[in-house]
Amino acid sequence: MDRALYGPDGFYVLGEGASGHFHTSVSGSSTVTELFAAAIGELLDRVDFALGRPDPLDLLDVGAGSGALLEAVLRSIGSDLAARTRPTVVERRPRPADLSPYLTWLDGIPDMTGLLIANEWLDNVALDVVVADVAGNDVVLLVDSAGVETPGHPPTEQESAWLARWWPSGHRREIGSSRDIAWGTAVSQVHRGLAVTIDYSHVAADRPAYGTLTGFRRGRETAPIPDGSCDLTAHVAIDSVAAAGVATGPAYGKVVRTLLTDQRTALSALGVSGRRPDYAADPAGYTVALQRASDAAELIERGGLGAFAWLLQGVDLDPTAILR
Repeated sequence: MDRALYGPDGFYVLGEGASGHFHTSVSGSSTVTELFAAAIGELLDRVDFALGRPDPLDLLDVGAGSGALLEAVLRSIGSDLAARTRPTVVERRPRPADLSPYLTWLDGIPDMTGLLIANEWLDNVALDVVVADVAGNDVVLLVDSAGVETPGHPPTEQESAWLARWWPSGHRREIGSSRDIAWGTAVSQVHRGLAVTIDYSHVAADRPAYGTLTGFRRGRETAPIPDGSCDLTAHVAIDSVAAAGVATGPAYGKVVRTLLTDQRTALSALGVSGRRPDYAADPAGYTVALQRASDAAELIERGGLGAFAWLLQGVDLDPTAILR
């Protein structure tokens, strides 16, 4: 999975990535991107205030794709905040030639003070799938470049411990320890500030019996064949990831506070509203306002993007107060 996504010929390295293959909060219409970026800009301003207006203030987008979100966020915020903001894209693909020179492009997460955003990153962090063999013992599935699966080796002791705690039963279970490590590493790099991961997810009470690993190609779901031609994605065990973030606190002498909510709630608190505009208030601008409300509604739709999990973890910062 990792090689198919991030190897030399991987989907996110030489392929098209998200463009044209699936819809996200950032890859929708220009207005959807603008609205989402403005909400992140509002979140950045609140984090900035809570931290006492530091200079510089870091803004990191992990798994940022083209870097379009950060460029849109910078356009949405005031000049004073923009002047103090140090925007950084964290990506494994090459830097696009047309990216703003104001944005730093790194392949790893640096020490930071400010806001870290990981929008649909963890679902693409590679993981293994476990099934039971004919004797009823757990084995890791092996898969070739044609998508043919065969039973493999037993999970490691660490993987077995993760399964016992976080996903003890099911026909196909996805070992989320790689996501825990990735997120824990991200949170550990935050000296002071807020780390936010946004993704498809599940918790212990509703783990899917047959897992969630799938592929996407040209906007359609497809078999998860690891040949570099499609996206490979699996929902995130968000409760396990949250625990991993909290666990970084004592090791680094920090206090990590957690808020888990959904995108509808989070974006509504940050000023996104799909409320239908009042025609009488502005007849001339009604059509534009109506389209904007429609795009906002797409971001917070309960059965769509609005159902994404938002995990907010504050380092010496209370995320509940930030999103109030």
